[in-house]
Amino acid sequence: MKTAEELTELFRSSGRKVTAQRQCIFRVLQGDGTHPSAEAVHAVVSREMETISLKTVYQTLYDLAELGEIASLDVGTGMTRFDPNVDDRHHHLVCRRCGSVRDLVAAFPELRIPEGADLGFEVGSAEIVFRGLCPECRAPVPGDRAGMRSSPRTSSTSTSTSTSTR
Repeated sequence: MKTAEELTELFRSSGRKVTAQRQCIFRVLQGDGTHPSAEAVHAVVSREMETISLKTVYQTLYDLAELGEIASLDVGTGMTRFDPNVDDRHHHLVCRRCGSVRDLVAAFPELRIPEGADLGFEVGSAEIVFRGLCPECRAPVPGDRAGMRSSPRTSSTSTSTSTSTR
């Protein structure tokens, strides 16, 4: 992701308004690998700018996505997440319990749609989402005889695929 200064210049050059609120959002996103929701960005930005609206955060994030500087993701956590890593081709790991999302840099060169199975779609790319438990959710809980926070039902790992424009 570009620096806050580069994003400021990009907004100006594309005719978008540059405000102190937007610049604060740019700084918060810098180096954030958690794929934050707009609500999470708002919570952090509000510590510096108490009056910033959630609408401003959403609009800025969607403007960044429109410019190709972040990706808007729906990985099944119940809210749109924003990925500032648009430079490296990657997939995602999603925690079934807490909803954390992390990048997974891995190649799957054999992933192909069988001939005739594309239902007429022109597929440009694919993204694989692995679901399981993150290290924090797998950590032992005092008094838990099994030594894990998970029940047998939630401890399994599954994968799903979805198309992506990245």
